[in-house]
Amino acid sequence: MINKDFFQALADLEQEKNINPDQFIASLETALTSAYKKVYGEAKSASVKLNPEKATIKIYSYKTVVEEVEDADKQISLEDAKAIKKSYAVGDTVAQEESTKDFGRIAAQTAKQVVMQKLKELEREQALSEISEREDELITTIVKRVENGTVYVQLAGSNMEGVMLENDQIPGERYVTGQRIKVYVKKIKDSYKGPQIQVSRANNGFVKKLFEIEVPEIASGDVQIKSIARDAGNRSKVAILSTKPHIDALGACVGNRGVRINTIMGELNGEKIDLVQYSDDPLEYIAKALAPAEVISVEINESLKASQVIVPDDKLSLAIGKQGQNVRLAARLTGWKIDVKSQSKAQNAELEMPEYEITELDDDTFADLEDLTD
Repeated sequence: MINKDFFQALADLEQEKNINPDQFIASLETALTSAYKKVYGEAKSASVKLNPEKATIKIYSYKTVVEEVEDADKQISLEDAKAIKKSYAVGDTVAQEESTKDFGRIAAQTAKQVVMQKLKELEREQALSEISEREDELITTIVKRVENGTVYVQLAGSNMEGVMLENDQIPGERYVTGQRIKVYVKKIKDSYKGPQIQVSRANNGFVKKLFEIEVPEIASGDVQIKSIARDAGNRSKVAILSTKPHIDALGACVGNRGVRINTIMGELNGEKIDLVQYSDDPLEYIAKALAPAEVISVEINESLKASQVIVPDDKLSLAIGKQGQNVRLAARLTGWKIDVKSQSKAQNAELEMPEYEITELDDDTFADLEDLTD
């Protein structure tokens, strides 16, 4: 049967693993009660009670006092009940201690299973609690393996594993076992196998966290990142705003001789970054978002959240960008649809706002805008 050594080991385990003793004892009692019923009959009304202070285990069965017994597992006759205690009456519950002689081996096995299960649950809870604090953070990891395009990384200083799917990888990057890489903790989910950690290098949050690390003014809140639009591996546009009149947001992000922005682009393997001065004025904001192209004028249709931008003829291709990248990122950054026209084409036509179709941005873009805009 469970002995003093078991209870002492249990007390040591509770202290070492910081387990709530009351919860542990309750779990053991529930499991032992279930085990007892499986052996002696599920119909029995019984419970197992542990007393760590006295190092004892007792089993009690409960029966209701009745005039005539119909279910021997749950009922006891008034005559038999009075033989135990004269004050018993019909309807009372009689508790009797059962013999534990034949239950010792089963109890020990059940207790061992409960202890192991409780430890697994505790380890999972502790791991989840530890890593959940790292969600939306940048961490250093080591590449463990690459399988079918998916990269598995080990979080530095722990045994936990993160998963980086193909759409979370920077296009063109190659990952080698043992390589140390920074990743953004995108999402953490609990499962029966333990915490599932989704990490990313292509997420907008990766760029945002790099800026927070390299630019003290952003970490302190003196400069804010208002929005990010990114074509991972190629180009990002980052809208920034100074909250202090004496702080130059662009200068802070670029750093002395470009050291800060170059460090960030180096971590992104050369991905270009356009820093855009945020403005509450949509005309100014849209014009700045199309940098490095020069903008002559901007007209907007607020009801459709659409704009028409006029640029010099020789800047049209620059404003649009390769395969439309520049104007597409500018639209995602500002949240406005942008129609770009050359100056000559605009002069040869009646400059009326076209009837735009309402175009919905994808869910990820809206999520990025909500996350990065105050």
